[in-house]
Amino acid sequence: MLTLGLIINPLAGIGGSVGLKGSDGPEVVQEAFSRGAQCKSAERTRLALQVLLPIQGQVKIITCPGNMGEELVDDLGFNYELLTDIPQENTTAHDTQMAAKQLMDQKVDIILFAGGDGTARDICAVIGESIPVLGIPAGVKIHSAVYAVTPKAAGEVIAQLAGGQLIDVKAHDVRDIDEEAFRNNIVRAKLYGEMRVPQAGQFVQSVKQGGVEVEELVLQDIAADIVQSMEDDVLYLIGSGKTTLAIMDELHLPNTLLGIDAVMNQQLIQEDVSEQDILRYLEQYPCKAVISIIGGQGHIIGRGNQQLSARVLKKLGKENLQVISTKAKITALAGRPLIVDSGNNELDELFSGTIEVTTGFQDQIIYPVGL
Repeated sequence: MLTLGLIINPLAGIGGSVGLKGSDGPEVVQEAFSRGAQCKSAERTRLALQVLLPIQGQVKIITCPGNMGEELVDDLGFNYELLTDIPQENTTAHDTQMAAKQLMDQKVDIILFAGGDGTARDICAVIGESIPVLGIPAGVKIHSAVYAVTPKAAGEVIAQLAGGQLIDVKAHDVRDIDEEAFRNNIVRAKLYGEMRVPQAGQFVQSVKQGGVEVEELVLQDIAADIVQSMEDDVLYLIGSGKTTLAIMDELHLPNTLLGIDAVMNQQLIQEDVSEQDILRYLEQYPCKAVISIIGGQGHIIGRGNQQLSARVLKKLGKENLQVISTKAKITALAGRPLIVDSGNNELDELFSGTIEVTTGFQDQIIYPVGL
């Protein structure tokens, strides 16, 4: 099941229809209401969520009280949970940031938010590139590249994600302009950071030959990405299989094809580690595990890497699991989710939802994980 974080900025775009060029600041909001402005962000969010109604059993929503989300999802009949300590009215930018922080802490699969550039700035300031986001365009200013082209398009991307289709994830700019200068016909934009956004559409293959991936070269691209991202003094558990073998080849290190090797600072620490070895390392170092997908089956845990036991996974955490695969191998699953089979139902459920999969050099997708 996809866990969707939802934030609606109820004041987004409030000044647009009455000629105020934005909605930043309580004075502007008050002036907008005095001119007869009406809140429209909830209705734009409704257009997005209506796309999900046929698959609402596949989506759990975590949202804010009142008009920041609760009222709409309750009206539409979605399964939802509420965040705490967020006011139900007279909401501010601080409330948006508080909601984003809570959703990040709850490890939602993606945050869907309705607003404009100011809302994107507020969320970016809290989460950065930590989890994927998608904006429903509801503000006056939409200069940031983190929004769907329409509210319905936002819903369609989320529906594809919940349905197990291949979705690329790319970092895009969060930009905002100075509203005061804009009201004086001066456009003064500034880059405030980047957030990662899922995108439906054609995939850019790492290497193409007649439209088909060349596996050996794609594996080299994947390996280069993983090696480049390796952090100092972090112990990496490099899983079994041919896909992960490419990482060890990139590092010029020996490899246990059907086992797990421990690597730190690009040096081999131990070959063919056991569950007990890993538990010991978890007490000594920050650790990450790099694993691949079993072709045709979709297992990422429980087939050929039983050393990553339920005890290990509980200590390691889903956020420290890096999955790698060619897109051809994922496409062959025909939309079936990846499988975690640790032998512990509670842990398997904890690891379900979605996970990022590295499919090339600086190329990731989001893919569902089932039970």
